[in-house]
Amino acid sequence: MHHQGDLPELLIPASSLETLKVAVHYGADAVYIGGEAYSLRAKAINFTEDEMRQGVSWAHAHGVKVYVTVNILAHNEDLEKADEYLSFLGQLKPDALLVADPGLFSLARRICPQIPLHISTQANNVNYETFLFWHRLGAQRVVCGRELSLAEIRKIRANIPDELEIEAFVHGAMCISYSGRCLLSNFFTGRDANRGACTHPCRWQYRVLQSSEAKQDLQSSKGSAEKQAWIEEESRPGEYLPVYENERGTFLFNSKDLCMIEHIPDMIDAGIDSLKIEGRMKNALYVATTARTYRKALDCLKQGREAYEAGMDWYREQIKDCTFRPFTTGFFYGKPGGSEQIYDSNTYEKSSTYLGCVQDIVQIGGHRCIEVIQKNKFSVGETVNLMRPDGRDEEFIVEEIFDENGRRIMSAPHPQQKLYVRTDADAERYDVLRRKEAAPQA
Repeated sequence: MHHQGDLPELLIPASSLETLKVAVHYGADAVYIGGEAYSLRAKAINFTEDEMRQGVSWAHAHGVKVYVTVNILAHNEDLEKADEYLSFLGQLKPDALLVADPGLFSLARRICPQIPLHISTQANNVNYETFLFWHRLGAQRVVCGRELSLAEIRKIRANIPDELEIEAFVHGAMCISYSGRCLLSNFFTGRDANRGACTHPCRWQYRVLQSSEAKQDLQSSKGSAEKQAWIEEESRPGEYLPVYENERGTFLFNSKDLCMIEHIPDMIDAGIDSLKIEGRMKNALYVATTARTYRKALDCLKQGREAYEAGMDWYREQIKDCTFRPFTTGFFYGKPGGSEQIYDSNTYEKSSTYLGCVQDIVQIGGHRCIEVIQKNKFSVGETVNLMRPDGRDEEFIVEEIFDENGRRIMSAPHPQQKLYVRTDADAERYDVLRRKEAAPQA
């Protein structure tokens, strides 16, 4: 329920049981997960039913809520096993189901009426009458469409009951389409974005052929145009839109990533109850980095605006410590334009590499070791960085690595290999290990 002045919920994505535990460890108030069916991230690892049971139980034991996504836009055949799955979710007792499809909403209300329902951004919720419509049907929360400005959200809050919660994205990937309703994936690969199988063709590289007609026309008026290509929309002849291309190709549809770490007070003032981080296909480093940074920012804000502002340089530095695209504030401050344009010619930037997550603390040969499932290769003698949930980082040199049989090795040749790393670092289970990478040369 919305209470003016309260801190909003921090809602973190989890692609697996391990990342759920990492999200909780690094400060999530709630996590959202997808099962192997009816979830809009079919390519994510997703949870088996047994893992969902373990995840809900583990999160609840740590005072953290779990929301399950059932947010596909269902076709007839999708409804055939929906009753069975929703019955399972009723027994699972998560804290809410995220739905977008009115048909699945109706089924959920009938089959598991005790589970609160949240309306997914996929339902394109961009006005207060839509929020009121879902509230009358029994929804507890509505997720804002990414196209909304903070001014529009404030107006929505002023026109809906206090008990209807508002959730909005605070960080993560933006979509070129209207809140995810994209046909590119279906067109190129036959995989339906609205049924959880998006292949993200908006991130692909495209080669735009130069139009000799456009080139000739523009050269005569603007001089040389050798480094540009153009597209022309058929109903607007003579209006040439420039497309910039580098040696990697062009990223015509490639949106920047949303980042509102510097503007959390504005989101609270707009009446938002839950700050949602996008990324159910991301790894534990992304989850740890975003959860820890936003948790720290919210905790500082609880102490006062001055404490929050004092940590700004740290938030900015930390939030870039995983793979990301250049950042934008999206539509929150009105339609983007100029330098805030949400489409960009850059690909991913990367300042840290995910090495693994601490599974346990053990003794091997009288030495204190951390157990790690290796995600990316590292070797004896390397300096690695241990992320602590309270915001501290501890660097240490890898002195020794042991394999599962207790044999010393210099490095592990295979990903997903269980390793034991000798260290006196102040590590706990679910801490994340990363390697800081050199900044790319300009």
